[in-house]
Amino acid sequence: MYIIIVGAGDIGSPLIDIATRSGNEVVVIEKDGAKADEIAGTYDCLVLNADATIKETLSEAGADRADAVISTTDWDATNVMVCLLAKEFGVPAITSVVHDTSHMNLFRQAGVNTIENPQQLIAGSLYRAVARPAIVDYMRIGEEAEVFEIRVTAEAPIAGKTLTEAGERQFLPDDTLIVAIEREGEDKPQTPRGDTRIRANDLLTVYSATGADPELTDIFGHYEDQLV
Repeated sequence: MYIIIVGAGDIGSPLIDIATRSGNEVVVIEKDGAKADEIAGTYDCLVLNADATIKETLSEAGADRADAVISTTDWDATNVMVCLLAKEFGVPAITSVVHDTSHMNLFRQAGVNTIENPQQLIAGSLYRAVARPAIVDYMRIGEEAEVFEIRVTAEAPIAGKTLTEAGERQFLPDDTLIVAIEREGEDKPQTPRGDTRIRANDLLTVYSATGADPELTDIFGHYEDQLV
């Protein structure tokens, strides 16, 4: 893809790294000269030391042929201005960081994909790592539902049971689904069926309408969450 990234700070820099390593054509717009020089010397991308809220800057960056514009600066006013200009160029995918949640509707009204308050997301993930150590990775869906990964221990009540048996013994709540199983020695995850048997050390992807509370993680053999 042809991607324009605005801002080379704490959020933009890792994004630039990922985008360039993935083989995309990347243009970075950074107003700070020192940061612009650092990015130019580190990554294989074009760097413009300029103000992205000026339409001519986006034009110079090739916004008329860009597949995506991602604005990552620390200022919502800058980000929304960049996104509005990107829409004028007809960029198909426009995404922005939003630091103040009260500004979220403004971005949504502009038709911009948003990432809400990344600092808050990081803080939430750090707390989750302490409060729910059994969870390998998770994603919140709506207010309560979550999709998360968890590894089955040898002591887990569900270990050695088929999904049908687990249902009959009411191990899993009705609003909980095991949607994928990653197993050592197998190339790709499998989609479980009723006769699929859960084994110790399986890495499960689980959907729960009420989230990964300690009562649920107990089923997979992780009692440490009860201690938090």
